[in-house]
Amino acid sequence: MASYKLISFDKISSTQTYALNLVATGEARDHTVIMAEAQSAGRGRYKRTWISHHGNLYASFIFDAEERDPRLSYMIAVAIAESLIAFGIHPKIKWPNDILIDGKKVSGTLTEYAGRFVIIGIGINIKSNPTVENYQTTKLDNYAKIDKSDLLNKLMKNLDKWRRTDFPLVRARWMDLATGLNKIVKYRGEEAELIGINENGALVLRNGSRYLLTYGDEISMC
Repeated sequence: MASYKLISFDKISSTQTYALNLVATGEARDHTVIMAEAQSAGRGRYKRTWISHHGNLYASFIFDAEERDPRLSYMIAVAIAESLIAFGIHPKIKWPNDILIDGKKVSGTLTEYAGRFVIIGIGINIKSNPTVENYQTTKLDNYAKIDKSDLLNKLMKNLDKWRRTDFPLVRARWMDLATGLNKIVKYRGEEAELIGINENGALVLRNGSRYLLTYGDEISMC
């Protein structure tokens, strides 16, 4: 297992932006983690704001990546979920890699490719959770007392483990932990049944007799 280089800040604008700048300046290295106690301009998928108060985990991981891999999102989701399970928590995964506890979001991920690297931004609510208009959130403190350093160490090990794991095993574990399987969701304005994911990392939906494959598009539970 490779060792990590940790770059830590009390507060910066965004760990993800800092990581991207390392790539742009040629300073990025495989297995680098940028961590901040707080962020002034944290961001999630689709340029959404990620509220980043002190007490939670905000980290961006830099890994070598020869090419884009749509299966990576599932590896990340399983790694985060397994890290929480190690502390006695029972999470579920919402497509593709949001982590829920009791139906409420506790963790989100932003994956960006840059140069020969992939940057995986992970936020986990530990001490506080934001109020968000469109969905409910929660924090780990509601379920267990978890030291942030212990959580980060467990997460680093699990990211290495599940990124190395054969995808059929990742897929099976993701399906074990997924929420909403065989239920109706909305996709591009239509209702469809969520079937699962295939061997290439595509989400499989069924609309009547039609099967739909999608990579990364948003779906919403009905």
